[in-house]
Amino acid sequence: MTITCFIRYEIDPFGKAAFEQYARTWGQAIPRCGADLIGYYAPHEGSATTAYAAYNIESLAAYEAYRARLAADPAGKANYEFARREKFILKEDRVFLKLVSGPHGPRQFFRTDVTVKEEIAA
Repeated sequence: MTITCFIRYEIDPFGKAAFEQYARTWGQAIPRCGADLIGYYAPHEGSATTAYAAYNIESLAAYEAYRARLAADPAGKANYEFARREKFILKEDRVFLKLVSGPHGPRQFFRTDVTVKEEIAA
C-alpha cells in the first residue's frame, strides 16, 4: 500500500522566492532518496502564506528510512540549512493519507474551441 505525505507550509509572504528555490532543490533530492515526489506548490492566488508539497512513499517504515537518507544527502543537508538560515518557513505540518477512491476512469476531453457558427451548423 502506498501512502501520500502532504505537507502544509506557512511561509513568510516575502519569502516566496526562497521557498520556490527550496522546492526546486527538493525536486532532485527527494526522488534520489527514495520517495515519489508529486510536487511543491507555492502561493499563486488567494493566500500569500500557504504552500504545499506532496509525495508518495510505500509505508511509514519506508518513510523513516527515506528521511534518514534525505538528512544525509548533501543537497538535502544544504537545503535544510538554507531554510533554517533564511527563515522563510514559519510552520510545517505533515499528514499521511491513503488513496481510497481509485482506480479512476480516464479523463474525458471536451472541445472548447467551438465557435458560435459551428454550433449553429450542427
